[in-house]
Amino acid sequence: MDEKLMDNSMNHPRIPMDILLQSRTPFYYYDMEVLHQTLEEIKRHTAGMNCVVHYALKANGNFNIISEIAKYGLGADLVSGNEIKAAIEAGFPAHEMAFSGVGKTDWEIKLGLEKGIGCFNVESIPELDIINQLASEMGKTAPIAIRVNPDIDAHTHKYITTGTAENKFGIGIKALLPVVRHALELPHIHLRGLHFHIGSQITQMQPYVMLCQTINALQDHYEQQGIRFEMINVGGGLGIDYNDPDTHLIPDFKSYFSTFKQHLNVRPNQLIHFELGRTIVGQCGSLITRVVFVKENRNKKFIIVDAGMTDLIRPALYGAYHKIENLTAGQAEPMEVYDVVGPVCESTDVFAHDRELPLTKRGDLLAVRSAGAYGESMASTYNMRDLPGSIFSSPL
Repeated sequence: MDEKLMDNSMNHPRIPMDILLQSRTPFYYYDMEVLHQTLEEIKRHTAGMNCVVHYALKANGNFNIISEIAKYGLGADLVSGNEIKAAIEAGFPAHEMAFSGVGKTDWEIKLGLEKGIGCFNVESIPELDIINQLASEMGKTAPIAIRVNPDIDAHTHKYITTGTAENKFGIGIKALLPVVRHALELPHIHLRGLHFHIGSQITQMQPYVMLCQTINALQDHYEQQGIRFEMINVGGGLGIDYNDPDTHLIPDFKSYFSTFKQHLNVRPNQLIHFELGRTIVGQCGSLITRVVFVKENRNKKFIIVDAGMTDLIRPALYGAYHKIENLTAGQAEPMEVYDVVGPVCESTDVFAHDRELPLTKRGDLLAVRSAGAYGESMASTYNMRDLPGSIFSSPL
């Protein structure tokens, strides 16, 4: 197959030429070798830790992707009933599933109880009471962890920060003790531990150090009152390199897991849970799109492609940066400055402003990199557009 691969410094990911030229655009391309390397690195850096790494299905729920991840023995982090169904079908063990979210509905809670999931991450007293009531009606005991809002600023985008006092998630530390005591009194609740998640796309370790210090202090406080937790869920949020994905295809798992090894005071026989999503799948995926037109307006050049914010909403939603490559331009082409935009009838349907790319023409193929997370999973049919297909680097 190597003879068929596009293989110059401009052309990444390495996509077979026949796939690139014959497939209908736009489509998501997944490099399964990158996914497997990422999963192997997680295994390597968690060896010897008493921990479970959960994959957050919200990052990418493509069945082929989640089935491969399940083969590596990971648990699943879930935020909807349909994600529970998908995780079961993909082969994740129910007892290694954690169900998060501030608005779990009754049918979703019942589904989790029926399937025997490992933990409900509870976000409020009303939710705790409803889970207890539904578990009672079903003759079951619900395993739960209480989600704590530690008021730690992860220094990331305000839309993906989850652990400050202004966010809707979790229970503040000052209000936590009555909730813990209430959970211990409920007859159909088994309080397993505490759950934390401070945000996403975190690239510095200091917020995690602060999280460890907060957890250590909380555990010391509760142990003085005779309350011990069998597990601590520290969430996820480790970021990836959107600017230079080829240099950092594999996230910095060494620093991430070492931070918890060094700073979290794990109690004897206590299980630590991690919830990683973007970190696992972000770099294995690219959105491949075809240039429809190149136009100039008021001294500004636009590359208009057939993919849009319906296929990768992050730039429109967060102002997020994704590296963009012209896969079919020759290496000798001069560089030009463009806005790369989609066809959706919205002014925010823009992938990049003032981006330097090789001279681009109608029919060229572009790769929007690092689209494995929150690309396909957030796609929509707005403007009655078709959802893109998915193509994989190797047979599954």
